[in-house]
Amino acid sequence: MREMVIWKLPSASTERPHGLKYRLYYGTAAGKCLVRYDNESGKGDHRHFAGKEYSYRFKDVETLVADFQQDIDAVTGGAS
Repeated sequence: MREMVIWKLPSASTERPHGLKYRLYYGTAAGKCLVRYDNESGKGDHRHFAGKEYSYRFKDVETLVADFQQDIDAVTGGAS
């Protein structure tokens, strides 16, 4: 299952200088998260991959989606 949600905020903030809030999720039908990118309050931009959490440097929406797809391809062997 893949879900991508990106909100444009009324204004940028220290936590979200790009003015966006996002959640990109890829997981199994049973609900196991395989890849997730988000910028939850208090954590900033980060990604979940292979059971670990990593900081993520946001550049733009196109790069975010491309990086997300690249991680999905890595966990699925390109069969997403």
